[in-house]
Amino acid sequence: MNQIHTKCLIIGSGPAGFTAAIYTSRANMKPLVYAGHQPGGQLTITTEVENFPGYHEGVTGTQLMADLEKQAARFGADIRQGIITSVDFSQHPLRAIADDNTEITADTVIISTGATARYLGLPDEERYKGMGVSACATCDGFFYRRKRVAVVGGGDTACEEALYLSNIASEVFLIVRKDYLRASKVMQRRVEEKANITVLFNANTLGLYGDDYLEGAQLVEFASTDKERVYNLPVDGFFLAIGHKPATDIFRPWIELDEAGYIKTEGQSTRTNVAGVFAAGDVADPNYRQAITAAGSGCKAALDAERYLTEQGG
Repeated sequence: MNQIHTKCLIIGSGPAGFTAAIYTSRANMKPLVYAGHQPGGQLTITTEVENFPGYHEGVTGTQLMADLEKQAARFGADIRQGIITSVDFSQHPLRAIADDNTEITADTVIISTGATARYLGLPDEERYKGMGVSACATCDGFFYRRKRVAVVGGGDTACEEALYLSNIASEVFLIVRKDYLRASKVMQRRVEEKANITVLFNANTLGLYGDDYLEGAQLVEFASTDKERVYNLPVDGFFLAIGHKPATDIFRPWIELDEAGYIKTEGQSTRTNVAGVFAAGDVADPNYRQAITAAGSGCKAALDAERYLTEQGG
């Protein structure tokens, strides 16, 4: 087994990981970055990004991540296309094992493994991802101005997404599998008061259709009852709002997580319950999940890690 020591191991990439790499590199911490299962993070499957500062004409998610990676590499970050398969945070230096048979010891660790949106599991979702199917209304809602869209989900997040889209799209359909909304009363009231939001209760999505781009969803209403009805709902956009899964499984024995699996951090910092371990980006953010907030938290994690090393005399 290969062995290597680093002042800072960054697990995961994306806006948080690469920003952390930029800052730690400039601080002469010589970070080692393992890019993870999806190098560059979720933005690499996003076609157009128009809300990241500095790109006034927009940029593809792939290009944005390539630019951030090049910037980190320019300052000396050691970026590896691999996966950290296990960690041991029981003692210092902190330890990790990578899938390239490397054992890493680190003075500090920044976790930026992200979170993935939950999908319904329909084959059509993959086919139309980026061509009508999205899991982020804030990211992609702009492309559906004065168009018809659907949102799947019945909780607060789904209602927030529907309300956001109602100010952009001409019509919003909220597809709810139960006969009630799980959202808070105030969110329910706001949805009810929006004239261009229609709630479809007792509805499930069977599939999606369209030629090159999404043209609609096939729904079933009152499934497996005598009132069952299957019909097509023409929409231009189909938004999933049924939750996210943070990539935290390998950290569970060591890092304190909330009930949804997100890493808990101390106050306004990126510190975790383990000294020398910091968390940045969507893996510790159940609320915003934006590229720019992830990048900002990557900066914070790098500064927190640098200060930790200074306090330890490193």
